[in-house]
Amino acid sequence: MYSKTSLGTDQASGGPRFSRRGKRILFAVAGVVVAALIAIGVYSAVGNDQYGPSANGCVNVTIPSSTGGGTYHYCGEQAKSFCRTAYASDDRLSQLARPQCALAGITRDKVSAG
Repeated sequence: MYSKTSLGTDQASGGPRFSRRGKRILFAVAGVVVAALIAIGVYSAVGNDQYGPSANGCVNVTIPSSTGGGTYHYCGEQAKSFCRTAYASDDRLSQLARPQCALAGITRDKVSAG
């Protein structure tokens, strides 16, 4: 007969216990989760950033806006064209782009000569 006030044997001992196999599975799953978190942390710390600083002919410009911002990323001929426009104009984007063009090695002299 069931009673609402007396505890059963599984409730009195603190709940069901894991068997050896159950404990191994639990530790294996926990180990995989911890290893995955460590791998993600290491990759985040040392991984290559596609939109890193401007250099080697690639220009990265981050423009702030009311909804967050945007990133302009150009390499090669697109970067030269972007910098040529930045040196010719005087708007806010151009003012932010000029130092990044210089970091990428694309100077005013280089884009106006060629």
